[in-house]
Amino acid sequence: MPNRRPRETQEAGWEFLASELRDRRLSAGLTQEELGRRVFVSAAYIGAFEAGWRKPSPELAAQLDVTLETDGFFERLCRKLLEKSPFAAYFAKAAELEKLATKICDFESMTVPGLLQTKAYARALTIAGNPLAEDEYIEGKASSRIARACILDNTPRLDYRPILHEAVLRVPVGGPVTMAEQLDHIARLIRDRRTLMQILPFAAGPVPFIGRMLKLMEFEDAPPTVYTEGAYSGNLLDEPATVKRVQKDYDLLRAVALSPEASLSLIESAAEEYRRCASTT
Repeated sequence: MPNRRPRETQEAGWEFLASELRDRRLSAGLTQEELGRRVFVSAAYIGAFEAGWRKPSPELAAQLDVTLETDGFFERLCRKLLEKSPFAAYFAKAAELEKLATKICDFESMTVPGLLQTKAYARALTIAGNPLAEDEYIEGKASSRIARACILDNTPRLDYRPILHEAVLRVPVGGPVTMAEQLDHIARLIRDRRTLMQILPFAAGPVPFIGRMLKLMEFEDAPPTVYTEGAYSGNLLDEPATVKRVQKDYDLLRAVALSPEASLSLIESAAEEYRRCASTT
């Protein structure tokens, strides 16, 4: 039998965790609702964990261990599986949820969202944060980021509606050639109707989330979730009142952003400026 690839091994690990959770819950004589109440989540979340499409955090896994008296089994397994992810531990769970979302709304203040990055742009960002890293590490990180973009090709098509601050177009990541290529790539995705993007112009002034990033994800059979990220940290937020507030603020961003048509024109104009700059150097 051929050896499993790391990705397949990781997925098998999560499937094992899901199966064990169900078995241990039933052995304890608990319903999903009863277990959820004891670890402070809904029955729907326990069902999602047992179905394998949602992954518990290490902190929640530790609570499951206490309730089910499993001596740290779920927390250890959860942490081990997250370590195998090609993404940083704080982003690994969000990366898994991206693949299950029916709609994603990104907001980025300074850099192109991972789902839209070209290989050269992703490589330049990785080098900026890891200037002494070996080439193999840089290539691995950049490739993992690019691989996430496959969800834009899924059928049915993901409803992807990012808003980018104009600063994203002006920060020269990787130099003018890389930036021209990156902005051309975004423009092609827009013209191919694989994303509906808006640019928040400098003239909009202060707005919610300025200087930050967030990702709103909606699902077919689960409540929406918000992911926010800071320096070497990330948070998944699914408390209904918090998500509702984020959705409201995102609507404010959309209201003051340029139209999709004007946004495309600005992106293409910025790409042309980078091309002219590259041709003179």
